[in-house]
Parts: sequence; structure tokens; C-alpha cells
Amino acid sequence: MTTLTSPHDLLAAIPFLIGYHPQNSLVLVSLKEDAVGMAMRVDLPTDIASESYDLLASHFVREEAQAALIVAYAHESSVDPESVLINTSAALMRAGIDIKESLIVRNNRFRSMLCSDPTCCPPDGNEIPDLDSSRIAAEHVIAGHPMPFESVDGLVQSIAAVPSSFESGWQDEVQQFWISSDAEEINDLQRDGATAIIDLAGEYREGRGAEDRELVARVIGRMSDIQVRDFALGSHTDETADSYWAMWRDLLRIAPRGFVAPIASLFAALAYERGEGALAQKALDRALHDDDQYSLSLLLRRVFTAGWPPHSFTAMRAELHPKVVAGIFG
Repeated sequence: MTTLTSPHDLLAAIPFLIGYHPQNSLVLVSLKEDAVGMAMRVDLPTDIASESYDLLASHFVREEAQAALIVAYAHESSVDPESVLINTSAALMRAGIDIKESLIVRNNRFRSMLCSDPTCCPPDGNEIPDLDSSRIAAEHVIAGHPMPFESVDGLVQSIAAVPSSFESGWQDEVQQFWISSDAEEINDLQRDGATAIIDLAGEYREGRGAEDRELVARVIGRMSDIQVRDFALGSHTDETADSYWAMWRDLLRIAPRGFVAPIASLFAALAYERGEGALAQKALDRALHDDDQYSLSLLLRRVFTAGWPPHSFTAMRAELHPKVVAGIFG
């Protein structure tokens, strides 16, 4: 986990933590033993009750955070960010969480609510350093993380459907692998789907990606079955997470209408486990646009909104997987 040693580090880390450069936002970052834990972003609050701030703090209690960093990103026309930061800090302190830093960002400048020394914290703030020159950016790039998007729109476009997903021929190819819940040979079809997932993940590990069109269609189509989907949910390990991440992202972009919800839900779950909460929520938006009653998407929405720690979700998934494997393969 990243260690932050200055306001510059914090401001450089936040776009990586949430996936894009925030605007008109309140961002809270949890700390455990001075290392970064969870990052949470909400729209900059306007005239909300103190109970709502306590709800934000409750997520940090559940995360077992020891301290917090808070940043308000405000436009010129935004509500007074000082009162938002004061109320947020008060709620966190009521919950027993220390405040290590509290910053206001406006017009590419920042100032600290905790520092009163004009030599390092002038009233008009300090200019935000260029992200490319920061230590935090270098560490993330070396670790293989992409640079953050300029806005949430870029984040959304990164998982948007590509034109080929709307082609009728492609829809027909995927449709032939649909699994009907009353199919006589359903267990054979489920095994075929689980095997296809393993095979396609192997293609990604070898760097070939989605080159095998028939195999890709088989995976997307077979994911219509809940057992196959649940098998896919628990298939990745720490060692294979990156290749599965790439696979589900690609399949999410090319899945035809009616087949998006399972893929988007899996991608959302993996994004959440990786600490990319904003991307996870946007993936669920795609899932529910495809099927507004898709049960796994609705469940994940409740889980994410409740602020479950990612490691708790990982443990639940790991516990479920052997049972699903036994059900499919005996």
C-alpha cells in the first residue's frame, strides 16, 4: 500500500485511488499504520444532516481505519467547502478516527485546514504540482497501474460498448451458447461454460487475449447460467487477477445486449476487490442498464454502498467457489 508523506503525495495519490481526477467532490482516504487503505468519493455535500456525515464515518469504522485524510474539490460556485470539511472531521472524530490532513482544492491550488503557518500554508494556498512529476505517479506506473482519467467520463468510456457488440451476426454467435434453465443436458452445458472460462483465461495469460472468436462467444453465452457465472466469480487468484481483469474488461465491451449484466457484475466485483470503487459502480450501471432486475448486480450495489471492506468480499467469494465447482464438476 502507498505511504503518503505530504499534501503533495495525497493530491497525487487520489486520482490513482479513484481512477480519475475528481471535481466537485469530497474524498476520504483511510489510513492503517500510516498506509493507505480505502478511498471513498462522494459529490460535495450540500446542506445535509449530521447523520449523513456519521454514515460516511461508519464506513471507516467498518474498515478499522486508524486515521483519515480528507480533501474537498470545489468549484468557484460550490458550497462552502470549509463547513463540509469541519462536519466530516467532526463525524470521524466522534467515531474515534484521527484526522491527519484536511485540504481544500480550488482553481488548481490547495490549502490545509489544519495548518496556520503562512510560510508553508499561505491564505491563497499552494499550486498543485504536476502529477507526472510526483513520486506517487512514478510508483503507480512502475507497478503497472494506468494513469488516471481526466474525468469520470473517461472512466465510463473505458468500459463502454464498442460498435462491434451491436452487430446482429455477433449477437447470433453468442446466442447459440445461451443456457436455458430447463435444458435436459444443463450440467453438461455448465461444464462446457466453466471449461471455456478456464481456456479463455489461459489465452489471456499467454498474451493472446480474445483472438479466438468462437471461444469468446462461448464464454459470454454460457455466462447466462447462474452456476457458470458463479464459477467465474471465484475463478481468479492473486496470481491470475490481472489476466482475469483484462479478460472481463474486454468481454464487457464486446458483449451484446442481453448478455452484458453477468460480465459487468463480475468486472464490478473484481474492480471492487482491487480498490477501484468508482469503476465498480460504473460497471454496475452498465449491468443494470442491460437488466435492471439482475440479482447479482443489485446485491453488489448494496454491498458496495454499505462499504464492505474488499477483503471481506474476497473471503466470501473464496468460500463459495469450492461449492460451485463441486456442483458443476462433481
